[in-house]
Amino acid sequence: MADKLKGPFRYDIVGSFLRTQAIHEARAQHAAGKISFEQLREVEDAEIAKLIEKEKAAELHAVTDGEFRRRWWHLDWLAGFNGIKVYDFKTAGFGIEKVMQGTYVDSPLSFDPNHPFLDGFRRTQRLAGDTPVKQTIAGPNMVTLDSVVLSQQYAANPVYANLDELRHDLAKTYRDAIRAFHDAGCRYLQLDDTSWGALFSGRFRAKIEACGYDPDELIDVFGDITDEALENRPEDMVITTHMCKGNFMSHWLYEGTYETIARRLLGIRGFDGFFLEYDDERSGGFEPLKHLPQDTDQRVVLGLVTTKKPELADAERIRERIAEAAKIVPLERLCLSPQCGFSSTEEGNSVAEEDQWRKLALVREVAESVWDDA
Repeated sequence: MADKLKGPFRYDIVGSFLRTQAIHEARAQHAAGKISFEQLREVEDAEIAKLIEKEKAAELHAVTDGEFRRRWWHLDWLAGFNGIKVYDFKTAGFGIEKVMQGTYVDSPLSFDPNHPFLDGFRRTQRLAGDTPVKQTIAGPNMVTLDSVVLSQQYAANPVYANLDELRHDLAKTYRDAIRAFHDAGCRYLQLDDTSWGALFSGRFRAKIEACGYDPDELIDVFGDITDEALENRPEDMVITTHMCKGNFMSHWLYEGTYETIARRLLGIRGFDGFFLEYDDERSGGFEPLKHLPQDTDQRVVLGLVTTKKPELADAERIRERIAEAAKIVPLERLCLSPQCGFSSTEEGNSVAEEDQWRKLALVREVAESVWDDA
């Protein structure tokens, strides 16, 4: 699969970009009832068109909409499902007072064929012209973890008798979503699923156990849900996954190495590539990559360039780390990207717009020096 579209690409992106001032202003005006939803869409289209031109100038092989149409990287997607309830709550986490949102499953899950992300994709595709568009969506286990396992609301009124019942509906929801994007013309789809990080983070494993679940058993549950979601996936569609350890206004959520989950996560054969965070010591070493099956052409995209800080990494050090990873996974099966997006939520990380383009230029420079087919 990776050879058909050369995706994931030798130098690639996770998806989100810093929102422009025009986007911030338009969203505030829409929230205040001063402009219509269609007027907001027009502003988004205009700003996404500008972003796409910058992505093309950076010589990216596929472009994204920067997630400019979203408040959150995941909740806007999940809110469009039948069976998901979104609610507001206040928090002072990370020293930031903010109205946050959570989700829980309140009725049987299914995919809405009128999900607004489909219209957003079609609009972005028209703006991109002949350049492939990479569509990002939250992965299925964002539902499993946040909307079921850790949800007090769900525990009080469970919809499914057990996780097996949930698995079938949740997987079908994603199969229907994948088919809908394929029908809309999407050929590069990424499932962002940071929920896996909770399964190796000591703090979150304790939370999971307090809710009555075994985090070790959930590793296989997460894998089984994902496997079933990717059954009968379109052959002419590249599907990847991204797993980082949290990315909210330059703050992280999970810590620990991939070893706990690597066997099951990297064993999901329906993915063409795995975008993994490797930008600091919290990521651990590359040893868990030994679990990548040897009889596939799946690629690992090394997220060696941080999006959380403005400082630019040293190119030679990145090349050294790629060489370290290549001792475990053949170099031809490796790629390079930033460790996450630049703006997983509308607030964005603590970097400037010029920083994000300097970082992407570095990713390209290093990739072209390492791989002949970059």
